[in-house]
Amino acid sequence: MNSAVAEQSRHHPAWGAVFSMALGVVVLIASEFMPVSLLTPIAQGLGISQGHAGQAISVSGFFAVLTSLLNTPLTGRFDRKKVLIAFTLLLTLSGLTVTFSTNGLMFMVGRALLGIAIGGFWSMSTATVMRLVPAHAVAKGLALINGGNALAATVAAPLGSFLGQYIGWRGAFFMVVPLAVIAFIWQWRSIPSLPGNGRNKAANPLRLLVRPPVALGMAGIMFLFMGQFGIFTYLRPFMETVTGANVNQLSLLLLLLGGAGLIGTWLIGTLLERRLYAYLIAIPLGMALLAALLIALGHSLLLTGVLLALWGLVATPAPVAWGLWLSRALPDDAEAGGGLMVAVIQMAITLGAGLGGLLFDAAGWWSPFAFGLALLVLSALFAGLARRSVYFAVGKSL
Repeated sequence: MNSAVAEQSRHHPAWGAVFSMALGVVVLIASEFMPVSLLTPIAQGLGISQGHAGQAISVSGFFAVLTSLLNTPLTGRFDRKKVLIAFTLLLTLSGLTVTFSTNGLMFMVGRALLGIAIGGFWSMSTATVMRLVPAHAVAKGLALINGGNALAATVAAPLGSFLGQYIGWRGAFFMVVPLAVIAFIWQWRSIPSLPGNGRNKAANPLRLLVRPPVALGMAGIMFLFMGQFGIFTYLRPFMETVTGANVNQLSLLLLLLGGAGLIGTWLIGTLLERRLYAYLIAIPLGMALLAALLIALGHSLLLTGVLLALWGLVATPAPVAWGLWLSRALPDDAEAGGGLMVAVIQMAITLGAGLGGLLFDAAGWWSPFAFGLALLVLSALFAGLARRSVYFAVGKSL
Protein backbone atom coordinates (compact mmCIF):
# COMPACT_ATOMS: atom_id res chain seq x y z
CA MET A 1 0.00 0.00 0.00
CA ASN A 2 1.50 3.37 -1.01
CA SER A 3 1.77 6.25 1.46
CA ALA A 4 -1.11 8.26 -0.04
CA VAL A 5 -3.53 5.35 0.18
CA ALA A 6 -2.31 4.48 3.65
CA GLU A 7 -2.94 8.02 4.82
CA GLN A 8 -6.46 7.99 3.36
CA SER A 9 -7.23 4.79 5.24
CA ARG A 10 -6.38 6.47 8.55
CA HIS A 11 -8.70 9.45 8.17
CA HIS A 12 -12.37 10.05 7.65
CA PRO A 13 -13.25 12.05 4.52
CA ALA A 14 -12.72 15.77 5.18
CA TRP A 15 -15.36 17.15 2.84
CA GLY A 16 -15.51 20.45 4.71
CA ALA A 17 -11.86 20.98 3.84
CA VAL A 18 -12.56 20.19 0.18
CA PHE A 19 -15.41 22.73 0.13
CA SER A 20 -13.10 25.33 1.69
CA MET A 21 -10.60 24.70 -1.11
CA ALA A 22 -13.40 25.06 -3.67
CA LEU A 23 -14.21 28.49 -2.26
CA GLY A 24 -10.53 29.40 -2.53
CA VAL A 25 -10.60 28.38 -6.19
CA VAL A 26 -13.64 30.58 -6.83
CA VAL A 27 -11.77 33.59 -5.44
CA LEU A 28 -8.55 32.72 -7.30
CA ILE A 29 -10.19 32.39 -10.70
CA ALA A 30 -12.49 35.37 -10.21
CA SER A 31 -9.45 37.47 -9.31
CA GLU A 32 -7.45 36.15 -12.27
CA PHE A 33 -10.06 37.02 -14.91
CA MET A 34 -11.55 40.17 -13.35
CA PRO A 35 -9.31 42.54 -15.38
CA VAL A 36 -10.70 41.23 -18.69
CA SER A 37 -13.82 43.36 -18.43
CA LEU A 38 -12.23 46.31 -16.58
CA LEU A 39 -9.18 47.20 -18.67
CA THR A 40 -10.43 50.62 -19.75
CA PRO A 41 -11.29 51.99 -16.27
CA ILE A 42 -8.10 50.42 -14.81
CA ALA A 43 -5.98 52.17 -17.42
CA GLN A 44 -7.75 55.48 -16.83
CA GLY A 45 -7.55 55.19 -13.06
CA LEU A 46 -3.82 54.41 -12.99
CA GLY A 47 -2.79 56.64 -15.89
CA ILE A 48 -1.43 53.77 -18.01
CA SER A 49 -2.23 52.42 -21.46
CA GLN A 50 -4.79 49.67 -22.00
CA GLY A 51 -2.01 47.49 -23.37
CA HIS A 52 -0.07 47.99 -20.14
CA ALA A 53 -3.17 47.19 -18.09
CA GLY A 54 -3.72 44.08 -20.21
CA GLN A 55 -0.40 42.70 -18.98
CA ALA A 56 -2.19 42.00 -15.70
CA ILE A 57 -3.16 38.57 -17.08
CA SER A 58 0.29 37.68 -18.40
CA VAL A 59 2.03 38.82 -15.19
CA SER A 60 -0.14 36.56 -13.03
CA GLY A 61 0.34 33.70 -15.50
CA PHE A 62 4.14 34.09 -15.49
CA PHE A 63 4.38 33.95 -11.70
CA ALA A 64 1.92 31.04 -11.62
CA VAL A 65 4.26 28.99 -13.83
CA LEU A 66 7.32 29.80 -11.69
CA THR A 67 5.54 29.01 -8.43
CA SER A 68 4.03 25.76 -9.68
CA LEU A 69 7.51 24.47 -10.56
CA LEU A 70 9.27 25.74 -7.42
CA ASN A 71 6.61 25.14 -4.76
CA THR A 72 7.40 21.51 -3.93
CA PRO A 73 11.22 21.82 -4.04
CA LEU A 74 11.13 24.88 -1.75
CA THR A 75 8.28 24.04 0.64
CA GLY A 76 7.93 20.25 0.42
CA ARG A 77 9.18 19.65 3.98
CA PHE A 78 6.60 21.97 5.57
CA ASP A 79 3.09 21.12 6.75
CA ARG A 80 1.00 21.30 3.57
CA LYS A 81 -1.92 22.87 5.45
CA LYS A 82 0.24 25.83 6.47
CA VAL A 83 1.61 26.23 2.96
CA LEU A 84 -1.88 26.07 1.44
CA ILE A 85 -3.37 28.70 3.73
CA ALA A 86 -0.26 30.86 3.18
CA PHE A 87 -1.17 30.96 -0.51
CA THR A 88 -4.73 31.93 0.43
CA LEU A 89 -3.29 34.72 2.59
CA LEU A 90 -1.27 35.90 -0.44
CA LEU A 91 -4.53 35.91 -2.39
CA THR A 92 -6.01 38.28 0.20
CA LEU A 93 -2.95 40.54 0.11
CA SER A 94 -3.12 40.58 -3.67
CA GLY A 95 -6.71 41.81 -3.61
CA LEU A 96 -5.82 44.59 -1.17
CA THR A 97 -2.72 45.61 -3.14
CA VAL A 98 -4.65 45.83 -6.43
CA THR A 99 -7.58 47.67 -4.83
CA PHE A 100 -5.40 50.38 -3.27
CA SER A 101 -2.74 50.58 -5.99
CA THR A 102 -1.72 54.12 -6.88
CA ASN A 103 0.28 53.36 -10.03
CA GLY A 104 0.90 50.66 -12.62
CA LEU A 105 3.85 49.14 -10.74
CA MET A 106 1.87 48.61 -7.54
CA PHE A 107 -0.97 47.13 -9.57
CA MET A 108 1.40 44.63 -11.22
CA VAL A 109 2.92 43.71 -7.84
CA GLY A 110 -0.59 42.79 -6.71
CA ARG A 111 -1.06 40.68 -9.84
CA ALA A 112 2.30 38.97 -9.24
CA LEU A 113 1.15 38.02 -5.72
CA LEU A 114 -1.99 36.59 -7.29
CA GLY A 115 0.09 34.54 -9.73
CA ILE A 116 2.10 33.07 -6.83
CA ALA A 117 -1.15 32.13 -5.08
CA ILE A 118 -2.57 30.57 -8.26
CA GLY A 119 0.52 28.50 -9.03
CA GLY A 120 0.98 27.34 -5.44
CA PHE A 121 -2.64 26.53 -4.73
CA TRP A 122 -3.31 24.68 -7.99
CA SER A 123 -0.06 22.70 -7.84
CA MET A 124 -1.12 21.34 -4.43
CA SER A 125 -4.81 20.78 -5.15
CA THR A 126 -4.76 17.19 -6.47
CA ALA A 127 -2.27 15.95 -3.85
CA THR A 128 -4.26 17.62 -1.06
CA VAL A 129 -7.58 16.14 -2.18
CA MET A 130 -5.92 12.71 -2.29
CA ARG A 131 -5.06 13.13 1.42
CA LEU A 132 -8.48 14.46 2.43
CA VAL A 133 -10.82 11.84 0.92
CA PRO A 134 -10.66 8.08 0.21
CA ALA A 135 -9.24 6.91 -3.12
CA HIS A 136 -12.69 6.10 -4.56
CA ALA A 137 -13.87 9.68 -3.87
CA VAL A 138 -10.90 11.54 -5.38
CA ALA A 139 -12.71 12.13 -8.69
CA LYS A 140 -15.67 13.68 -6.85
CA GLY A 141 -13.36 15.86 -4.78
CA LEU A 142 -11.55 17.10 -7.88
CA ALA A 143 -14.89 17.71 -9.61
CA LEU A 144 -16.03 19.81 -6.66
CA ILE A 145 -12.91 21.97 -6.80
CA ASN A 146 -13.10 22.32 -10.57
CA GLY A 147 -16.77 23.25 -10.17
CA GLY A 148 -15.54 26.33 -8.32
CA ASN A 149 -13.22 26.98 -11.24
CA ALA A 150 -16.07 26.70 -13.77
CA LEU A 151 -18.37 28.91 -11.71
CA ALA A 152 -15.80 31.67 -11.29
CA ALA A 153 -14.71 31.55 -14.94
CA THR A 154 -18.36 31.89 -15.97
CA VAL A 155 -19.27 34.88 -13.81
CA ALA A 156 -15.98 36.77 -13.23
CA ALA A 157 -15.86 38.91 -16.36
CA PRO A 158 -19.58 39.83 -16.59
CA LEU A 159 -19.80 40.37 -12.82
CA GLY A 160 -16.72 42.58 -12.88
CA SER A 161 -18.19 44.65 -15.69
CA PHE A 162 -21.56 44.95 -13.90
CA LEU A 163 -20.07 45.93 -10.53
CA GLY A 164 -17.60 48.31 -12.14
CA GLN A 165 -20.49 50.48 -13.36
CA TYR A 166 -21.66 51.11 -9.80
CA ILE A 167 -18.70 50.80 -7.44
CA GLY A 168 -15.75 51.33 -9.80
CA TRP A 169 -12.98 48.93 -10.73
CA ARG A 170 -11.40 49.19 -7.28
CA GLY A 171 -14.68 48.24 -5.64
CA ALA A 172 -15.05 45.28 -7.99
CA PHE A 173 -11.59 43.99 -7.05
CA PHE A 174 -12.22 44.60 -3.36
CA MET A 175 -15.31 42.37 -3.49
CA VAL A 176 -13.05 39.29 -3.60
CA VAL A 177 -11.18 40.25 -0.41
CA PRO A 178 -13.93 39.28 2.12
CA LEU A 179 -14.39 35.98 0.26
CA ALA A 180 -10.64 35.35 0.45
CA VAL A 181 -10.69 36.03 4.20
CA ILE A 182 -13.60 33.59 4.64
CA ALA A 183 -11.73 30.96 2.61
CA PHE A 184 -8.60 31.50 4.75
CA ILE A 185 -10.51 31.06 8.02
CA TRP A 186 -12.45 28.06 6.72
CA GLN A 187 -9.30 26.32 5.46
CA TRP A 188 -7.48 27.04 8.71
CA ARG A 189 -10.29 25.45 10.72
CA SER A 190 -11.24 22.54 8.44
CA ILE A 191 -8.03 21.26 6.83
CA PRO A 192 -6.21 18.79 9.11
CA SER A 193 -2.47 18.85 9.60
CA LEU A 194 -0.78 17.38 6.49
CA PRO A 195 2.91 16.77 7.27
CA GLY A 196 5.32 17.47 4.42
CA ASN A 197 7.72 14.98 2.90
CA GLY A 198 11.23 16.34 2.76
CA ARG A 199 12.57 13.09 1.31
CA ASN A 200 10.54 13.23 -1.93
CA LYS A 201 13.02 12.27 -4.66
CA ALA A 202 10.83 13.78 -7.37
CA ALA A 203 10.56 17.18 -5.67
CA ASN A 204 11.86 18.73 -8.90
CA PRO A 205 8.77 18.41 -11.14
CA LEU A 206 10.81 18.28 -14.35
CA ARG A 207 12.41 14.99 -13.24
CA LEU A 208 9.04 13.32 -13.63
CA LEU A 209 9.28 13.70 -17.41
CA VAL A 210 11.78 10.83 -17.59
CA ARG A 211 8.84 8.49 -16.97
CA PRO A 212 7.23 7.72 -20.37
CA PRO A 213 3.59 7.59 -19.14
CA VAL A 214 4.04 10.99 -17.44
CA ALA A 215 5.76 12.58 -20.44
CA LEU A 216 3.07 11.32 -22.81
CA GLY A 217 0.29 12.40 -20.46
CA MET A 218 1.76 15.89 -20.09
CA ALA A 219 1.96 16.14 -23.88
CA GLY A 220 -1.73 15.24 -24.02
CA ILE A 221 -2.47 18.00 -21.49
CA MET A 222 -0.35 20.52 -23.44
CA PHE A 223 -2.15 19.86 -26.72
CA LEU A 224 -5.57 19.83 -25.03
CA PHE A 225 -5.21 23.28 -23.49
CA MET A 226 -3.41 24.74 -26.49
CA GLY A 227 -6.27 23.58 -28.69
CA GLN A 228 -8.97 24.67 -26.26
CA PHE A 229 -7.65 28.21 -25.82
CA GLY A 230 -6.67 28.53 -29.47
CA ILE A 231 -10.44 28.34 -30.06
CA PHE A 232 -11.98 29.70 -26.84
CA THR A 233 -9.98 32.95 -26.84
CA TYR A 234 -11.51 33.97 -30.17
CA LEU A 235 -15.11 32.94 -29.58
CA ARG A 236 -16.24 36.53 -29.06
CA PRO A 237 -14.97 37.92 -32.39
CA PHE A 238 -16.25 34.74 -34.07
CA MET A 239 -19.74 35.24 -32.66
CA GLU A 240 -19.74 38.94 -33.49
CA THR A 241 -18.51 38.67 -37.09
CA VAL A 242 -19.69 35.22 -38.21
CA THR A 243 -22.74 34.45 -36.09
CA GLY A 244 -23.81 38.10 -35.98
CA ALA A 245 -24.66 38.06 -32.27
CA ASN A 246 -25.30 41.37 -30.54
CA VAL A 247 -23.93 42.14 -27.07
CA ASN A 248 -26.90 40.69 -25.18
CA GLN A 249 -26.96 37.53 -27.32
CA LEU A 250 -23.20 37.14 -26.91
CA SER A 251 -23.48 37.37 -23.11
CA LEU A 252 -26.31 34.83 -23.13
CA LEU A 253 -24.30 32.39 -25.28
CA LEU A 254 -21.26 32.64 -23.00
CA LEU A 255 -23.46 32.17 -19.94
CA LEU A 256 -24.99 29.10 -21.61
CA LEU A 257 -21.50 27.72 -22.22
CA GLY A 258 -20.55 28.28 -18.59
CA GLY A 259 -23.77 26.77 -17.22
CA ALA A 260 -23.31 23.65 -19.34
CA GLY A 261 -19.75 23.47 -18.02
CA LEU A 262 -21.04 23.36 -14.45
CA ILE A 263 -23.33 20.46 -15.38
CA GLY A 264 -20.49 18.61 -17.10
CA THR A 265 -18.21 19.08 -14.10
CA TRP A 266 -20.90 17.73 -11.79
CA LEU A 267 -21.48 14.66 -13.99
CA ILE A 268 -17.86 13.77 -14.72
CA GLY A 269 -16.96 12.82 -11.15
CA THR A 270 -19.18 9.73 -11.34
CA LEU A 271 -18.33 8.85 -14.94
CA LEU A 272 -14.58 8.85 -14.33
CA GLU A 273 -14.74 6.11 -11.72
CA ARG A 274 -14.45 3.66 -14.64
CA ARG A 275 -12.61 3.82 -17.98
CA LEU A 276 -10.56 6.94 -17.24
CA TYR A 277 -8.45 6.75 -20.39
CA ALA A 278 -11.51 6.36 -22.58
CA TYR A 279 -12.66 9.80 -21.40
CA LEU A 280 -9.17 11.30 -21.76
CA ILE A 281 -9.36 10.28 -25.42
CA ALA A 282 -13.05 11.04 -26.00
CA ILE A 283 -13.04 14.57 -24.51
CA PRO A 284 -10.57 16.14 -26.98
CA LEU A 285 -12.09 14.22 -29.90
CA GLY A 286 -15.52 15.58 -28.95
CA MET A 287 -14.09 19.10 -28.73
CA ALA A 288 -12.44 18.69 -32.15
CA LEU A 289 -15.76 17.61 -33.66
CA LEU A 290 -17.51 20.62 -32.14
CA ALA A 291 -14.81 22.93 -33.52
CA ALA A 292 -15.41 21.51 -37.01
CA LEU A 293 -19.16 22.00 -36.62
CA LEU A 294 -18.66 25.59 -35.45
CA ILE A 295 -16.67 26.30 -38.62
CA ALA A 296 -19.40 24.75 -40.77
CA LEU A 297 -22.53 25.94 -38.93
CA GLY A 298 -21.38 29.07 -37.11
CA HIS A 299 -23.56 31.38 -39.20
CA SER A 300 -26.65 30.13 -37.34
CA LEU A 301 -27.26 31.73 -33.95
CA LEU A 302 -29.39 28.80 -32.74
CA LEU A 303 -26.94 26.10 -33.83
CA THR A 304 -24.00 28.08 -32.42
CA GLY A 305 -25.78 28.23 -29.06
CA VAL A 306 -26.32 24.46 -29.09
CA LEU A 307 -22.70 23.78 -30.07
CA LEU A 308 -21.32 26.11 -27.40
CA ALA A 309 -23.47 24.45 -24.75
CA LEU A 310 -22.07 21.09 -25.84
CA TRP A 311 -18.56 22.58 -25.79
CA GLY A 312 -19.01 23.65 -22.18
CA LEU A 313 -20.45 20.25 -21.27
CA VAL A 314 -17.48 18.40 -22.79
CA ALA A 315 -14.53 20.78 -22.34
CA THR A 316 -14.98 22.14 -18.82
CA PRO A 317 -14.62 18.74 -17.06
CA ALA A 318 -11.29 18.01 -18.82
CA PRO A 319 -9.12 19.26 -15.89
CA VAL A 320 -10.99 16.89 -13.56
CA ALA A 321 -10.17 13.93 -15.81
CA TRP A 322 -6.50 14.84 -16.06
CA GLY A 323 -6.36 15.57 -12.33
CA LEU A 324 -7.62 12.05 -11.64
CA TRP A 325 -5.06 10.71 -14.11
CA LEU A 326 -2.36 12.51 -12.12
CA SER A 327 -3.55 10.96 -8.85
CA ARG A 328 -3.26 7.48 -10.39
CA ALA A 329 -0.09 7.99 -12.42
CA LEU A 330 1.82 9.62 -9.53
CA PRO A 331 0.21 8.53 -6.26
CA ASP A 332 3.37 9.28 -4.26
CA ASP A 333 4.51 12.32 -6.27
CA ALA A 334 1.16 13.97 -6.91
CA GLU A 335 2.24 17.37 -5.60
CA ALA A 336 5.35 17.59 -7.78
CA GLY A 337 3.24 16.28 -10.65
CA GLY A 338 0.61 18.88 -9.89
CA GLY A 339 3.22 21.61 -10.13
CA LEU A 340 4.35 20.26 -13.49
CA MET A 341 0.77 20.03 -14.75
CA VAL A 342 -0.06 23.60 -13.73
CA ALA A 343 3.07 24.86 -15.50
CA VAL A 344 2.19 22.89 -18.63
CA ILE A 345 -1.40 24.22 -18.61
CA GLN A 346 -0.32 27.84 -18.13
CA MET A 347 2.22 27.56 -20.95
CA ALA A 348 -0.32 25.84 -23.18
CA ILE A 349 -2.90 28.58 -22.61
CA THR A 350 -0.34 31.26 -23.47
CA LEU A 351 0.86 29.45 -26.62
CA GLY A 352 -2.63 28.50 -27.77
CA ALA A 353 -4.01 32.02 -27.40
CA GLY A 354 -0.89 33.64 -28.87
CA LEU A 355 -0.57 31.42 -31.94
CA GLY A 356 -4.33 31.48 -32.44
CA GLY A 357 -4.21 35.27 -32.51
CA LEU A 358 -1.47 35.29 -35.15
CA LEU A 359 -3.51 32.93 -37.30
CA PHE A 360 -6.69 34.95 -36.77
CA ASP A 361 -4.99 38.10 -38.08
CA ALA A 362 -3.17 36.36 -40.92
CA ALA A 363 -5.77 33.94 -42.31
CA GLY A 364 -9.16 34.84 -40.85
CA TRP A 365 -11.58 33.71 -38.16
CA TRP A 366 -11.63 30.05 -39.19
CA SER A 367 -7.86 29.48 -38.81
CA PRO A 368 -7.59 29.34 -34.98
CA PHE A 369 -10.53 26.93 -34.99
CA ALA A 370 -8.77 24.64 -37.48
CA PHE A 371 -5.52 25.02 -35.52
CA GLY A 372 -7.27 24.09 -32.27
CA LEU A 373 -9.01 21.16 -33.94
CA ALA A 374 -5.66 19.66 -35.02
CA LEU A 375 -4.17 20.13 -31.55
CA LEU A 376 -7.16 18.46 -29.90
CA VAL A 377 -6.76 15.43 -32.14
CA LEU A 378 -3.10 15.29 -31.08
CA SER A 379 -4.22 15.42 -27.43
CA ALA A 380 -6.40 12.36 -27.96
CA LEU A 381 -3.49 10.61 -29.69
CA PHE A 382 -1.09 11.25 -26.82
CA ALA A 383 -3.72 10.18 -24.26
CA GLY A 384 -3.93 6.89 -26.15
CA LEU A 385 -0.14 6.58 -26.19
CA ALA A 386 -0.04 7.26 -22.43
CA ARG A 387 -2.55 4.45 -21.93
CA ARG A 388 -0.40 2.05 -24.00
CA SER A 389 2.70 3.09 -22.09
CA VAL A 390 1.01 2.29 -18.78
CA TYR A 391 -0.23 -1.00 -20.18
CA PHE A 392 3.24 -2.12 -21.19
CA ALA A 393 4.77 -0.80 -17.95
CA VAL A 394 2.49 -2.61 -15.51
CA GLY A 395 0.90 -5.27 -17.69
CA LYS A 396 -2.66 -4.05 -17.36
CA SER A 397 -5.01 -1.35 -18.57
CA LEU A 398 -6.17 1.38 -16.18
